[in-house]
Amino acid sequence: MPHRFRELRLYIQGWMNYFALSEYYRPLPRLDQWLRRRIRMCYLKQWREPRTRIRNLIKLGTGTRIAISLGLSSKGPYRLARTLARQSGMTNKWLQEQGLVSVRDLWIKFHYA
Repeated sequence: MPHRFRELRLYIQGWMNYFALSEYYRPLPRLDQWLRRRIRMCYLKQWREPRTRIRNLIKLGTGTRIAISLGLSSKGPYRLARTLARQSGMTNKWLQEQGLVSVRDLWIKFHYA
């Protein structure tokens, strides 16, 4: 995952260097949400086995019962990336600590620095 975060950071920063001049802010929060959901999906795909998913979600602070329901779910990783277990474990703050760059924050930093 660190490699993905490095590549994504380079791509986002290059994209913002080109498009940050635009005053159009509206699509940026949705783009940020989509990126975070895709990263969460990558983590869920990486934790293939139900036991691994449960263990890692509990480490992140998700309740045991919720983690078990997500770990044993037959839904796909993209759909599971939007569940309550994800909200309580893989928070935005946690993703930021992992190295995810926010498109919205970079745009605000460019325009209001």
